[in-house]
Amino acid sequence: MSTRQTHVSRRFFLKHTGLAVAAAASCGPTIVPSSVRGANPPSDTVTLGMIGTGRQCFFKNIPLFQRQKDCRILAVCDVDSWRMNEAKKKVDKYNRAKHKMRGGCTSYGDYKDLLARDDLDAVVISTPDHWHGVMALDAMRAGKDVALEKPVIRTIREGQQLVEASKKLGRVFRVDSEFRSGLPARRAYSIVQSGALGKIHKVFACVPESDVPSPRQSDMPVPEELDYKRWQGAGVTQAPPIPYTLNGVHPRHDWGRPGWMRKLNYCDGMVTNWGSHLLNGALWCLGLDRSWPVEISGSGLYPPADSFWNVLLKFDVRYKYADGTEIVYRTEKPYMRFEGDKGWIEAGFRDFNASDDSLKKRKFDLVDHPKPNQKSEKRDFLDSVKARAPGGEPADVGHHVTSTCLLGHLAINLAETLKWDGKTERFVDNDRANAMLDKAIVAPNPKLQDKV
Repeated sequence: MSTRQTHVSRRFFLKHTGLAVAAAASCGPTIVPSSVRGANPPSDTVTLGMIGTGRQCFFKNIPLFQRQKDCRILAVCDVDSWRMNEAKKKVDKYNRAKHKMRGGCTSYGDYKDLLARDDLDAVVISTPDHWHGVMALDAMRAGKDVALEKPVIRTIREGQQLVEASKKLGRVFRVDSEFRSGLPARRAYSIVQSGALGKIHKVFACVPESDVPSPRQSDMPVPEELDYKRWQGAGVTQAPPIPYTLNGVHPRHDWGRPGWMRKLNYCDGMVTNWGSHLLNGALWCLGLDRSWPVEISGSGLYPPADSFWNVLLKFDVRYKYADGTEIVYRTEKPYMRFEGDKGWIEAGFRDFNASDDSLKKRKFDLVDHPKPNQKSEKRDFLDSVKARAPGGEPADVGHHVTSTCLLGHLAINLAETLKWDGKTERFVDNDRANAMLDKAIVAPNPKLQDKV
């Protein structure tokens, strides 16, 4: 055994003796030499690998995790070598300055090579949406805990699989979504749960109307730094393969908004992208983030047929729950609103408004005395990994929330009012809809495309 392998954790031993699954609930972070973790590392340091090093990872996930004293990033992975190398430089610079780490983090073009490492406790997945479910499942099967960028899935079946894998394999899973950590959301949750609004009779969850059409795109040569075949994941992910064009992937040598976020091949658009924030927050406040709607209806507009980008431009979805709650989910601007017998409140990422000033000033523990993990989704994930316990948005919540967004998109795309059986997680008397449980929406309904 090499010097690097002298100190091994109980999890490492169990993993290599076939007992990892049975004992996962009691396993802690891996212990590796200080040459890897830096000078005088705490014994409970969590080691991370970053899969996908685009703008969200580079500007948010890397720095926010690095600021946690008990976290070390040891590996980065991307199929775009320029992005991967920029991320490696960022990680190495911080590790040398703050942790006195002698060696640099390792970079990988294939995420499975990263998952094969025994000295990583967890991975943070920040890839395009079409890879989320596949990579998260592979990571959990490889014995890694997972923080997965929202939206966590593209199909309802993927959500079911994440829940099953997290439970069966004893892996910590967290949706890497920050909205609930914000002060306005925490105040809204506290007020709604306290009953201060009386009986809630109207709920709105609204997201920005920011997606746009695009002219048809010509095929282009694939940049030398991009493994485009692997990026698409043909035969592995839900993405139908198409020729390369810049606006179908991401900007070269830049961190601008990627075009894949407006292409149904790779994502569902704002209906899941920001729904994982605002509809997520509304369901959390109402205590419905582990519940299912019983009826879903909606309307929406896709770009014209000649547009390259083709996600919904606008939408209006209505969810009905068995207890009588109705939620309106639509494009407008980012906020959630709760209207009750005794008043109303509105909460966004930074703003909070209420019908009564007392609701703005009322004291709540979650607002005035929050624990560190309640103010940071990164802190929550690390604490969950160390405690071997679910955090604020585990797999079942991620499945319910994102699948609820998908139910809305499907109701729009099929132009039907859908009935949903939450016990069986199937549509009631609707073979057409049930056929989509394991299929992503990759094309607009032609009848709903803008004619302009």
